[in-house]
Amino acid sequence: MISTVSKVTANKRKRTLQLERPDCVLVPHLSAGDTVTIGEITYKLKTPQNPELVPVKHISGTVPQTVAQHLRWIMQKDLLGQDVFLIGPPGPLRRSIAMQYLELTKREVEYVALSRDTTETDLKQRREIRSGTAFYIDQCAVRAATQGRVLVLEGLEKAERNVLPVLNNLLENREMQLEDGRFLMSAERYDKLLQEHTKEELDSWKIVRVSEDFRVIALGLPVPKYKGNPLDPPLRSRFQARDIYYLPFKDQLELLYTAGPNVAAERVSQLLSLATTLCSQESSNLGLPDFPVDNLLAALHVLNTFPMLSSQQLIQRLYPYNSIMGKDGHAAVEGVLSRFELLDGRRHPAPSAVLHVSKSAEGRADVTLRVVDKDVTFQVPAGNKEPRPPNTNPNFICSPSHSQLTAEMMQSHMVKDICLIGAKGCGKSVIAREFAEMLGYSIEPVMLYQDMTARDLLQQRYTLPNGDTAWRPSPLVTAAIEGKLLLLDGIHRVNLGTLAVLSRLLHDRELDLYDGTKLLRWDRYQTLKEELQLSDQQLQERSIFPIHPSFRVLALAEPPVVGASTTNSSSSSRGQQWLGPELLTMFLYHSGSPLAKAEEMGLIQGLTPSVPAEAAEHLLHLAHMLRKTNDPTAQSLASSLSTRQLLRICRRLSQYPEESIMHAVNKACLSRFLPSLARASLEKSLADCSIQDAPGPAEHTRDYSCAVKDGVLTIGNVSTQVYKPNEKMKVPDVLFYDNPQHMMVMEDMLKDFLLGEHLLLVGNQGVGKNKIVDRFLHLLNRPREYLQLHRDTTVQTLTLQPSVRDGIIIYEDSPLVKAVKLGHILVIDEADKAPTNVTCILKTLVESGEMILADGRRIISAKGRPNTIVMHPDFRMIVLANRPGFPFLGNDFFGALGDIFSCHAVDNPKPQAELAMLKQYGPDVPDAILQKLVAAFGELRSMADQGTITYPYSTREVVNIVKHLQKFPGEGLANVVRNVFDFDSYNKDTREVLIEALHKHGIPIGAKPSSVTLAKELPLPEVKMTGYWTINQGGNARRKLLCPTETHPIDIKGPVFLRVQGYPCNRQESRALSFSEEKAHWQLPMNEVNIICDVTTKDDVLYVATCNPVSLYSMKEGGETIRSMELYDVFPRTISGVWQPFVTIAPLGSPLDGQVVLHEEQSNTVLHLDMETGAVRRLIEEQSQTNCSTSSCLQGGHKMCRDFAHKNWLLFYKQDGNQLEVLDVLEGRVHSISLLINLKSVFLVAEDRWLLLESNTNKKFLLTKPMHTAAEDPAVSHSQHSRLEQLPNENLSAALDQKIVSPNRILADTGSFARIVVGFPDLMSPNEVYSFKRPVDLSVLKSSDSGAHMFLRGGLRSSPAKQDNCVGLLVANQVVRALPPSKVPLKEVYPKDVTPPMTAAYLEVTDLNSKKVKYIPVPRSRTVSPYTSWLSKVSESDVLIAALGSGGVVTVDMGGYVRLWETGLDNLQRSLMEWRNMIGAEDGRPVQITIQRDSGQDVTAPKHGKVDPSNAPHIGGNQWAGGTGGRDTAGLGGKGGPYRLDAGHKVYQVSQAEKDAVPEEVHRAAREMAEKAFKERLKEIDMSEYDAATYERFSNSVRRQVQSLRIILDSLQAKGKERQWLKNQALGELDDAKIIDGLTGEKAIYKRRGELDPELGSPQQKPKRLRVLADVSGSMYRFNGVDGRLERSMEAVCMVMEALENYEHKIKYDIVGHSGDGYDIELVRADQVPKNNKQRLKVLKVQVHTGINPFIITNSNLQLTVLSRSPSPPSPCRPSSRSWQRKRPTSTSWWC
Repeated sequence: MISTVSKVTANKRKRTLQLERPDCVLVPHLSAGDTVTIGEITYKLKTPQNPELVPVKHISGTVPQTVAQHLRWIMQKDLLGQDVFLIGPPGPLRRSIAMQYLELTKREVEYVALSRDTTETDLKQRREIRSGTAFYIDQCAVRAATQGRVLVLEGLEKAERNVLPVLNNLLENREMQLEDGRFLMSAERYDKLLQEHTKEELDSWKIVRVSEDFRVIALGLPVPKYKGNPLDPPLRSRFQARDIYYLPFKDQLELLYTAGPNVAAERVSQLLSLATTLCSQESSNLGLPDFPVDNLLAALHVLNTFPMLSSQQLIQRLYPYNSIMGKDGHAAVEGVLSRFELLDGRRHPAPSAVLHVSKSAEGRADVTLRVVDKDVTFQVPAGNKEPRPPNTNPNFICSPSHSQLTAEMMQSHMVKDICLIGAKGCGKSVIAREFAEMLGYSIEPVMLYQDMTARDLLQQRYTLPNGDTAWRPSPLVTAAIEGKLLLLDGIHRVNLGTLAVLSRLLHDRELDLYDGTKLLRWDRYQTLKEELQLSDQQLQERSIFPIHPSFRVLALAEPPVVGASTTNSSSSSRGQQWLGPELLTMFLYHSGSPLAKAEEMGLIQGLTPSVPAEAAEHLLHLAHMLRKTNDPTAQSLASSLSTRQLLRICRRLSQYPEESIMHAVNKACLSRFLPSLARASLEKSLADCSIQDAPGPAEHTRDYSCAVKDGVLTIGNVSTQVYKPNEKMKVPDVLFYDNPQHMMVMEDMLKDFLLGEHLLLVGNQGVGKNKIVDRFLHLLNRPREYLQLHRDTTVQTLTLQPSVRDGIIIYEDSPLVKAVKLGHILVIDEADKAPTNVTCILKTLVESGEMILADGRRIISAKGRPNTIVMHPDFRMIVLANRPGFPFLGNDFFGALGDIFSCHAVDNPKPQAELAMLKQYGPDVPDAILQKLVAAFGELRSMADQGTITYPYSTREVVNIVKHLQKFPGEGLANVVRNVFDFDSYNKDTREVLIEALHKHGIPIGAKPSSVTLAKELPLPEVKMTGYWTINQGGNARRKLLCPTETHPIDIKGPVFLRVQGYPCNRQESRALSFSEEKAHWQLPMNEVNIICDVTTKDDVLYVATCNPVSLYSMKEGGETIRSMELYDVFPRTISGVWQPFVTIAPLGSPLDGQVVLHEEQSNTVLHLDMETGAVRRLIEEQSQTNCSTSSCLQGGHKMCRDFAHKNWLLFYKQDGNQLEVLDVLEGRVHSISLLINLKSVFLVAEDRWLLLESNTNKKFLLTKPMHTAAEDPAVSHSQHSRLEQLPNENLSAALDQKIVSPNRILADTGSFARIVVGFPDLMSPNEVYSFKRPVDLSVLKSSDSGAHMFLRGGLRSSPAKQDNCVGLLVANQVVRALPPSKVPLKEVYPKDVTPPMTAAYLEVTDLNSKKVKYIPVPRSRTVSPYTSWLSKVSESDVLIAALGSGGVVTVDMGGYVRLWETGLDNLQRSLMEWRNMIGAEDGRPVQITIQRDSGQDVTAPKHGKVDPSNAPHIGGNQWAGGTGGRDTAGLGGKGGPYRLDAGHKVYQVSQAEKDAVPEEVHRAAREMAEKAFKERLKEIDMSEYDAATYERFSNSVRRQVQSLRIILDSLQAKGKERQWLKNQALGELDDAKIIDGLTGEKAIYKRRGELDPELGSPQQKPKRLRVLADVSGSMYRFNGVDGRLERSMEAVCMVMEALENYEHKIKYDIVGHSGDGYDIELVRADQVPKNNKQRLKVLKVQVHTGINPFIITNSNLQLTVLSRSPSPPSPCRPSSRSWQRKRPTSTSWWC
């Protein structure tokens, strides 16, 4: 120990303090008149006028040598009359030295802690009102100057610029002009004047003397090392500076040895060595914050009581490096720890639990902790209530980690204030309450928010009932005086400049308030009381109060974000690095580590005992998996599944166990609005934890109705009593149409509402959030208070609205306070528009039911104290917010406060629900229009979700369109939708996307009523009777032959289950811009080599079969999904490429709906397929196992007749065979019929009559039910029949032009358009055959004489086609067949000067009603399989055709393009009328404006009236003929005249045609101007038109993607540019917080919006760096012809360059190429980005030529090679990659 020796020499009135040893100084008690000598410097003490203002007990018994040196220097400067600036690192040392000096020299002190909220009035003079008069009260600087005190200014770097310069003249010349007219003058000048003038004169001139003893001691941090404002040069020059660094190692060590006598000296030395190392310059260079050296003293006290405590754990409390540093900083600190042998965390166990707490004395408690197996008892401060024994709170489930945390907090509580750091929702508030109750503390919660000012923290102004202004202490001050535990919730939010005002309270337990009140530490207060012999009453009259010894601060904060900005910008909801060197000195830090899985399970089961165990297990597994992952996306999801949220989910599951966990998790994470990446990550995590949707009743089958019966409301399956309110007028009543989706949301809301939760509804605009809430409250009969937030909402306006009445501030309760008082439901709308730092004050209200209001009142949850509002038990909050993210430029309310509410995502209704709702809004609007609207808006919403367009179109817009159509049915849909889409009409890219989407769903925006392109009709030849069909029963007839039959069961193999894959059906309506027979079209998801071989329909389902490889597609006519089943595994032999299968389909009927039979003709394979389950069964064994050769396959295969497939039986026969097989699918049997003839073909003309055609002679036989055949007269027709179907009687009569009722069959062959056989097959008499003969037989015409056809086919046809492509539409009385162009009379169809279009085929529509034929062109196939010979065997033309159940036909071309056609005349007329109605009646007719007015004159007798010779227009009256709007006379628009008479006067009107009728020369001039500008631009950038066209090729390919990228970049920009409130302005809007200052007459009481300057010391915001890597290897060029890879890579590079143009300030990018020759081939440099198209084209040229030759990169005059592809036929059955690549134009090999 270093001994302390002092020598004190005292005279009678003189004591001198002298330094004898260079160690430390013992300071005796001094009194006025003494002399203080430090070294050789002497200072004579004076008697203080206000001794209570002199600091006490700042000097401990000994003063270290370093401090003595500092005191000596200050004394020198004091004697020189100079002001001093003590500069140094954060901590209380500088303030302590200043106070020691003032205590030593017996000087009165005026202390002011500067903050960013300090204004001129806080330093000079403030106005107050007394008895209705405003007058000035001197503030600290003026008081100090006039009374000769020392002004201590702490935190100069915190004050805003231009505040402190008001002191410049006072510091330099000791002069200052005051607001009340007085002038402060230096002592010398004043004394000189006093020699010439009397004091009364000087007083009358308002001159005031500045005391010669006035000094200023400023305390500040060095900026820029620390954060803050640098000193203003004029201000800095007026101070003398002294660096007050930490005490030297030796002095510190001495202090620490004294503090911890029980701690080993070596350990103390190690700790101090660590602290010194972490404060060194080297440590600072690494970016490590300073170690809080001053807190070592407190830590040693803890270590003294607990010598077994680990040093590493202790350091974590002083310096929580795990929380504040990244990986590198963490490693650096651990390196220093191990260097000083302090990594002992594992060797020394932590205290495990608080065993016992008992009250020992007033404000003290004995606490017993269990450390390992030893119990340690020690004393801590405690509250005035009785301590509650640990683990006796039923609402607090104590886990091992919680009890350890509480025990560690008890140790820290012994010596210092604590800060508890923990993630959102991890239980910080609960632990804090438990800690307080254990020690008998009353809690004073203070919710901190970002805009909080120092006044909000300490004192607020208010007015007394008589209008006088006064100051009200804040809860913080009352807590300090009454000895409560102050809970500062959210210190991570509040600005450090504001928090700095608390540093003196936290370090020294002293506080100076705005009204001059001083709070002193308890022992200093007692010393002062004894020294001055004053009572408490007298001291309180002098505004001095003691701080209760039990007072402690417990701060709660979220973890700092490592690497984030240190500024609290409102836009950064993700948090900031708030924990810096200054805050480190204020608290000891404890981290609430996340609970272990078992602990969390115990917690959940303890608080929700009835939760299903399995559900809780799954939930926890998911939450912990997300928390432990390194994926930042998953970690962000984990914050939505905090412990608080898990408890909420479990409470709900225990009440509603049938609910699915997946639903609960999706609700908590708001998965509907997550970005696609995060949503995919969540879905994967859910799947990994085997959490799936419970197989409950499907949404549409459940009954989501709501009813109120006998006072009970039931929504879905949830019921509750209807509320009986006092204020019925506040219960909302709204027009609401129930729909299942909104009912589901309301049922969900009701579940949470009954559990006592506050609700948060999040959704896009216009989805019905407000309607749902109003309907919900209407059903519950609950009164509502409504509060709409906006960006200017402040904490004050959220709670109270101040106003001035008769000079007194009156606070009006906001809807929030009213709702709390009366138990109403508070609906907070647009919560995302207010800054999150404002809305976060709702947290304490929701969590603990407490909130402090601006007028001093407090909302509490239970009765207790005065001046409170007790929260009504029925009070509840429902908050509405838009979803986070672009384009809703709100704040992330969900991210900040989502976990304290029960969240519900509100989406646009599903299509069916939306349709039902729209029908209620527009009962008279046609269903077809509503369906188009629902489909189009559904697509636009999904585009908004994907980011293709920015605006999420909502139900609100559709409802408005439907309301308009309901009211004005004559206006076309195409016009009315513009009410919504005209917003986007000036954005070219968006407009194109919108028009494309609307056209896709058949909304003809932009179409003209005259755009009708129906096929030309040609007359049919006259119908003629061409003969008879007779059943031959004459003498030479063969006798009737019985055909033997036998029956055997089917041999079934299987089932095997194949995958049924669903693809989205990109169905496009065809009547967008013009009206034609084509209704809609879409592409099948098949590859290029595949071949369509059959198409058929059943009801509204289409089936398409392909044969290379064999697969089956099914889709609904208007459906959204195409289902596909690959049967490659069932037909593996196609791999050889020789065998060419041919498949036909037969869809089955009830009860086998959705199932089909597939027949392969060559191998006679019959498969039964179920398209729902994917089950495949083989029904008939292959008869021949050998693979048929090509020649044998051509001789004729097996055929299937499917006419009666809907009755579940099929007929099979082999060409040239003599056997019929009838397959009964339902019964599973086959009937074989043996015939005596060889078959060519079979026609099932009726279920019991089949027409057989003999192969050699073409004789026809009729097979009837008694199973006998009758031969026909061979002399009748030898034609080949394609279709035999019966016409309805009225159609038969129309076709034959005679009234006739008879059985009949219509058939089509090559020689006629149609034939009708009357009487066949039911009448035995001869059947008349009527024919519409063709001029030329189709079989004579060659099918390949057309050039186009020849080009596609690649060769002549080798055999007849297998599909005849002819269908009869009986209802429309039409025969439709598909013909190749070569068999169509094109010269008759098209005029001479028109070249016929390239087509796949023509649909020949023979209409027997109108006796017309027309040829409808079918557009060419986009792709055709390279297997042309195989194709030609399938169909004569390039399409297959089938009849539709809804009337009309469907065609499928060889490229898999499906088209629906409407051919029936009636249907076409109806559709055309609907189409024209959709376009609307605005057909260019002039619009007349008519004003009807009552003339007040009655009609007399009608007359012609006088004729005006000058024919001037006449309006009104009853004199002239041909006027308008008059009476009695002949004219227009009047009344009582004999007849209308138009005198030809001009009617002034508004005409759409006039708007459109821009003269042609204007159009031409505009075009020429654009072309000229374009050429000048090219000339300017020296670019040829060829280069421009080449560049446009690439640019146009990625225009959409460039648009999407720029949308994203704009959203980044929009958020960053938001302006902030600038306070303390001389003009702007009145700041509510400054109303009283306004009353008193202050000027700087306004606030205005402005760009907030970045806080000084905050890191510079630099643009992001982006590097694009492009593959420029030779293979890119070599294989470009195969898959277009280089072209796509160039498009991607073009996209990046275009999208980032003009964003250089946000993103700096470069583009480099990599190939086999290098990885950093420079294409674009970051400092030389291309500025125009020419420069961008040059980059693309370099990219190409690097691929061609990597050695010619630098040549800038390269021509861009025109890239092309050569379509080489791929192998037969493997899907080609080409079509896939084309679908993704921007997919490429570049990475960022």
